[in-house]
Amino acid sequence: MNISSIVVQTLPKYLDQVVEDLKKCEVCDYHLHDEKGRVIITIEGKDVSEELSKLRVIEAIPHVITADMQMAYSEDELDEHMEVLNNADAVPKMLNDDTIDPKDIVYRGDLKKKDLEGFAKTFDKVD
Repeated sequence: MNISSIVVQTLPKYLDQVVEDLKKCEVCDYHLHDEKGRVIITIEGKDVSEELSKLRVIEAIPHVITADMQMAYSEDELDEHMEVLNNADAVPKMLNDDTIDPKDIVYRGDLKKKDLEGFAKTFDKVD
């Protein structure tokens, strides 16, 4: 299942008509709009292809200037990321080393991207 949020843009003079058409089109869920002609909706689909088909329906509504996906959620994508996270070494080895005093660790950014194997022997102690 995929869920995506879409910002639809129309001219303010057509806003009421576009909102009504979006509510009636049965391919999306209407959430809110502002006076500038921006409308927030969501679509759902079994895959990206189904979502894109629904997006084309929305783009074809009269007076819709643009309909752009802003955020997307995919269960399959989440499952893939969770697998990577579950199999990753979440804590750098250095932080689990009981022979290193935590006060002697100098943090200089992202520990996940640093080679920490020999780091404990070469870092400068902070007084």
